[in-house]
Amino acid sequence: MSQIVGVKFREQGQVYYFQAAPFVVQTGDTVIVKTEEGLGLARVVQVKEDLPQGFALEDLKPIFRLANQEDFNVLEENREMAREAFKYCRQCLEKHSLEMKLVDVEVFFDRSKIIFYFTSPGRVDFRDLVKDLVKLYRTRIELRQIGVRHETQMVGALGNCGQVCCCRLFMRQFDPVTIKMAKDQNLFLNPAKISGVCGRLLCCLNFEQSNYSQFQKRLPKMGKRYKCQEGYLRVIRANLFRETLTVLDEQGVEKEILLQDWSEMVQKPDRKKENK
Repeated sequence: MSQIVGVKFREQGQVYYFQAAPFVVQTGDTVIVKTEEGLGLARVVQVKEDLPQGFALEDLKPIFRLANQEDFNVLEENREMAREAFKYCRQCLEKHSLEMKLVDVEVFFDRSKIIFYFTSPGRVDFRDLVKDLVKLYRTRIELRQIGVRHETQMVGALGNCGQVCCCRLFMRQFDPVTIKMAKDQNLFLNPAKISGVCGRLLCCLNFEQSNYSQFQKRLPKMGKRYKCQEGYLRVIRANLFRETLTVLDEQGVEKEILLQDWSEMVQKPDRKKENK
């Protein structure tokens, strides 16, 4: 079997798979591939010997060829064209008084299409804008509305942790994040603390949720009093990282105990007495 390569057309874009035969490529190489939209220039980010899960060999098209210096020159020209299109589109937005925020412009490798990514609080009638863009660039124009999460992914930013935002660094799709996740993780429900630079709930809440869910399944009910060998103890909080419970005894003294010791401390109800 020939090499299976995963490529990206955009740094923060999805990974698409192709067959490398008859070429031999390495991670970091640039290749030309045929897509439904025409020829595209992509960077190799993965090289596999086996088929990715969920793919059949006949589903994977071969790469067209390796990129050469002329292709890199075209790429640089397209980038310059995208910068100019960005400026021109912003001028058109002001002219037509459209409530849109232009985020990015993508020029296809063969210039068969130009995509303008924008955000907007609502629906926008941009038919006049499209006419202006088509008149100047004489190619297919697409205006694609995106959300604030995708905007941050495209533009990039530093998160509250001081690192590059996860959406820009490695995330390729957005899973739902809910306020319940923040509650389950015992976080202060301060919007400034649990929201990212996009203004939405932090994506990393989702990364850690499975660990908290598994931990909480092992916990006794918070706030409940349990009869133990030392008397009655009320469970007041738990610590995932230390694997401990904090309990309050009958004298009002807090104690921290290991979660693995809890089941041995709690006295099981006497079923015989209950049946009587």
